[in-house]
Amino acid sequence: MRPFLLLASRPEDEAADDEYAAFLRATGLDEPQLRRVRLEAGPLPPLDLDDYAGVFLGGGPFNSSDPAEDKSAVQHRVEADLSALLDEVVARDVPFLGACYGIGTLGVHQGGVIDRTHGEPISCVPVALTDEGRADPLLAGMPEVFDALVGHKEACRVLPSSATLLATSPGCPVQMFRVGRNVYATQFHPELDVGGVVTRVRVYQHAGYFPPAEMDELITRVSQAVVTEPSRVLANFVARYG
Repeated sequence: MRPFLLLASRPEDEAADDEYAAFLRATGLDEPQLRRVRLEAGPLPPLDLDDYAGVFLGGGPFNSSDPAEDKSAVQHRVEADLSALLDEVVARDVPFLGACYGIGTLGVHQGGVIDRTHGEPISCVPVALTDEGRADPLLAGMPEVFDALVGHKEACRVLPSSATLLATSPGCPVQMFRVGRNVYATQFHPELDVGGVVTRVRVYQHAGYFPPAEMDELITRVSQAVVTEPSRVLANFVARYG
């Protein structure tokens, strides 16, 4: 089996390693089967997409909708690398799944509107499948409404004209979409479980997602969540394309 590729952009080692471990658990892959490239650490190396069964893009601290003058040189480089990669991914309909930051990146690439209108605090929210979502193979076996973990400052406000809406939630109308047959993005985190979100709360307590003084209260609240379904999206992705 060809390996899968995880593109990551978290500069904090604890968060980056925890994210990689979460993708390994959710996909059922082992480390040789899920190669990781940390985009924040250096330029994206030359890739032959034919070497990979599919590509994952994880979350991270960057916001696609930030003004250009507020973005760091690293963020500009990462965005340029991803834009060039998505040119090929979309043109060839290469299996791709972007989570959280991935929906902003793919949304911008495809001409959608990404802004802070529908940001969601770190929390567990009900996600509902659309008619198209219920028919999509990546969502096979999913209930029509399931709980998922979210936490994002920006979101897709206007769906790209090339995209098919697959899932929505009360506070964020675009929770998942597909471009072509094989290119996907989710706003919710399909890789996250409660332990993972607690790690991220601690790592990002000063990143503007919540008042730092409320960290312990937030951890208590999210620790009560029961999240069982979102990882099925990643397992289905591997089963379909592996």
